[in-house]
Formats: sequence, structure tokens, C-alpha cells
Amino acid sequence: MGSRERRSREKQSLRQEILDAARQLFLENGYDNVSMRQIAEKIEYSPTTIYLYFKDKHELFHGICQETFQKLESELAAIAKEHTDPVRCMRLGAEAYIRFGLRYPHHYQVVFAATHTHKHDYPIPRPGEAGDRSFRYLLDTISEGVLQGKFRDSDPMVLSQTVWTAMHGVTSLLISKKDFPWVDSDVLIESVVEMIIRGISA
Repeated sequence: MGSRERRSREKQSLRQEILDAARQLFLENGYDNVSMRQIAEKIEYSPTTIYLYFKDKHELFHGICQETFQKLESELAAIAKEHTDPVRCMRLGAEAYIRFGLRYPHHYQVVFAATHTHKHDYPIPRPGEAGDRSFRYLLDTISEGVLQGKFRDSDPMVLSQTVWTAMHGVTSLLISKKDFPWVDSDVLIESVVEMIIRGISA
């Protein structure tokens, strides 16, 4: 391995370390209660080092969002590549979304469930970014289902946002309410997804 490649890997490793530390602190203390200095202290680096990678806390938080959305978008893209039937894509995509949140609970909570005082810091995906592409998977699937007459004739955006709120609800509850006497998670996920499919079917 050459020195340039080694330096590149070291930089990537430190960037990931910063993201992991920030995510943990945001989850434990809340976004507004965490400073760049605290993040630096957690990884035992100077704040100056962090500013070499992220110009401010907002950019750092955006990096966490991007990382999470990219993981999710990759899974949804694989489903879209393998399946063309919108009902099948909707079922598999909904299950993938919920199981993604359960597999990466810290990622999910920080990006989708954390509260942010400052409006400009809320993680609204920018057009073309992984978060936007993830939602587009849902919107495109539902739009195609409506076009084929398999989903009810309604505004695809309304249906997409309705479906997302249902998926987010069960995901957030399973993550945050671990002490609730849930039925088997697989049974619950399948039941919720089935209700979603029936709810939007023509």
C-alpha cells in the first residue's frame, strides 16, 4: 500500500470515527446540547481536527444523515433492480425500511426521530441526494401501481406520505418501546405491511 493510499484510508477512518462519535452524542444528549468540542473530546482529538472534515455542526449532522440514507437507498435500489411488480416492490420495500431501522437503531433515531430546535438543521433531503432517492423509490412504486390500476386512484404523493408515516410509526415504536409486550417482531412487521398494502390497493 502506497503512502497516498494509506493517508486516504486514515482520513476516511477518522471521518467515520467523528461521525460515529457525533451520532452517539446526539442520541444521548440531543443535537442542541452537543458541541463540536464535546465531539472532539470523545474521540480525543482537538476541535481543530474536526473542522478539517466538517465546517460546523450542521454539516456534520448532514454527513450523518447522508450516511444513513445511503445505506437505506442501497437496499431499496437492490429491490427495484430485481423486481418490477409495484405491489411486490411495495411489500419488500416496506419490510426493508422497517428492518433497516431495527438493524441500525442509532442511525434511525438520530435521523428520523431526534428533535431539532433549529429549523434549518432538520434533515430534509436535498434533491438528488440518497434521502431524496429513497423517498422517490416509494413515490415511483406507488405511482406505477396507480398507473397499472393495482393501487387505488389517488394522489401518489398523498399515498406515499401516508405509507411512510405508517412505516415510521412501527419502526420508531419497536426501537423506543422495547419493554412493551410486543408480539413476535416478524409477525408484527408482516401484519403492518399487509395492512399498508390492503389500504392502498385498488
